Amino acid sequence: MIPIIEDDYVDIEFGTGCLKVTPAHDENDKNLGDKHNLEVIDIFNDDATLNSFGLHFEGKDRFVVRKDVVKELTESNTLIKTEQHLNKVGTSERTKAVIEPRLSDQWFLKMEDLVKPAIEAVLGEDAEIKLFPKKFENTYRHWMENIRDWNISRQLLWGQQIPAYFYGDGKEDFVVAETAEEALIKAQEKTGNSNLLLADLRQDKDALDTWFSSWLWPMSVFDGIRNPENEEIKYYYPTNDLVTGPDILFFWVARMIIAGYEYKDEKPFQNVYLTGLVRDKQRRKMSKSLGNSPDALKLIDDYGADGVRVGLLLSSAAGNDLMFDEALCQQGKGFANKIWNAFRLVKGWEVSDTIPQPESSKIALEWFDAKFQETLIEIEDHFSKYRLSDALMATYKLIWDDFASWLLEIVKPAYQQPIDAKTLQEVIFQFENILKILHPFMPFLTEDIWQYMEERTPENALIVTAWPEQKPVNTELIADFSFMQDVVSGIRNIRKDKNIPFKDVVGFSVINNDAVSKSLDSVIIKLGNLEAIDYVDGAVDGALTFRVKSNEYFIPIAGAINVEEEIKKLEDELKYTEGFLKSVQKKLANERFVAGAPEQVIANERNKEADALAKIETLKSSLASLK
Repeated sequence: MIPIIEDDYVDIEFGTGCLKVTPAHDENDKNLGDKHNLEVIDIFNDDATLNSFGLHFEGKDRFVVRKDVVKELTESNTLIKTEQHLNKVGTSERTKAVIEPRLSDQWFLKMEDLVKPAIEAVLGEDAEIKLFPKKFENTYRHWMENIRDWNISRQLLWGQQIPAYFYGDGKEDFVVAETAEEALIKAQEKTGNSNLLLADLRQDKDALDTWFSSWLWPMSVFDGIRNPENEEIKYYYPTNDLVTGPDILFFWVARMIIAGYEYKDEKPFQNVYLTGLVRDKQRRKMSKSLGNSPDALKLIDDYGADGVRVGLLLSSAAGNDLMFDEALCQQGKGFANKIWNAFRLVKGWEVSDTIPQPESSKIALEWFDAKFQETLIEIEDHFSKYRLSDALMATYKLIWDDFASWLLEIVKPAYQQPIDAKTLQEVIFQFENILKILHPFMPFLTEDIWQYMEERTPENALIVTAWPEQKPVNTELIADFSFMQDVVSGIRNIRKDKNIPFKDVVGFSVINNDAVSKSLDSVIIKLGNLEAIDYVDGAVDGALTFRVKSNEYFIPIAGAINVEEEIKKLEDELKYTEGFLKSVQKKLANERFVAGAPEQVIANERNKEADALAKIETLKSSLASLK
């Protein structure tokens, strides 16, 4: 007889409106079976052939029997019709074999009470453990507040065998012990049978889930389970930070936290930094089974270990996945080359002990020291928030823009001339500071250059050198230097536009309306290759001009260019700019546009208007000077 039951789980509109229920071979059917007290019948042997419950199909493979059943029903005229339905069938990720659900006895760890301290530790008001980025707290909450008992047994050939020993055929005929000898004593006590022998015991064949071994890692790595009071576990537990991927937030991180409070009554670590995952261009996770992982050793051969690290780190904000592209590694290699070239430049200078330090070098080094301190504060802030990509970017800009492009350009001596000893000493000091803050990101390159700087013992290696100390930042000097950089850029733009060779010294005048400090004049003169800086009250005839804030600067060009051609060129540019200004102002005068456009769009148009007005004023001033 086959019992017939009613349940709203069944969709009566689908197929016949009836559903077979096999509690031993489907998870949903198991739930229905428990609900209606149905008998659980397992029809499979361990090798997926049918057992005696399969009647005359006993011993045959499941796939063979399926066809045989259809054939037998057809021959007996019992089968009315067949229909094709699209169904999701589980398959093994590695072998691609179809997974057949089957009930089996497993070992479970009851989690309801174990999980409570771990929830409070991360999500409570006085949380002891912080997740970075904070957004992963929601994922943690979902897993932990919907916790299920943990199946810790695995049917594997290798692994830590479960320490359960059976002495009879009943499901409860077992004891748990560290050794077989202890198990025998427990079994004798449990049964009252002192005649039990070791040969009568059989250890469970299942191995422990690998995560069940891993959840003890913070303790077991220092022998803190077997020897809980040893010096190493007392020193290293709890540790400060754990760095891992968000895909194992529950499988490993949460379980380590649970184990920490259960076995040590203390958190295992203070902070968890969850990196993004490196994915391929199809957004697939890198994996051996997919074969979509790049050859790391080849990447290192092509771009260097530090180049690969930097390329990935610059493009990977905390917790965000990274779409891997080799071009990122090329960027890292370019950065490494930049640093090596800067080192070769500095070490290649001839030094003189008799030359006094130029004023421009003195100021530039004071500025870079202030800029370094400003960046040091910035990266310390990023580190405190586990924003490693931002910390690297700040370091990258300091080295590429400030150190290599500005400081070295200012202090480098004239062609085939020596550098003064004081400047070289201070440049090397700043270079070493740079290596210190770059070392966490590029350990190989920085340690290599550190050893080339001077002969050092292992005790003075970069990896054990003290981190730079923070000092007050000279923000006023940084602001003045930024103003100076705009002035130098203006000079270089005119030289470039008018094809004035840098080797040609040019005159330079300024109407100093902003009353800017003259302390950086020596730097401007060197970087602009100027005769001097003349402070004037009015426009200079026969000169091209540019503005920085309200200051107006003049470069005389008589004899350097064709004045008539330059006037024609400026007049054409003025006409175009005035036309552009009219189109922008027309748009801003349109009430419907202003009322309907987003605030950012309106702001962009007003910026365009301001830039055009400033450019027109500069063009008119240059034309008046040339005429």
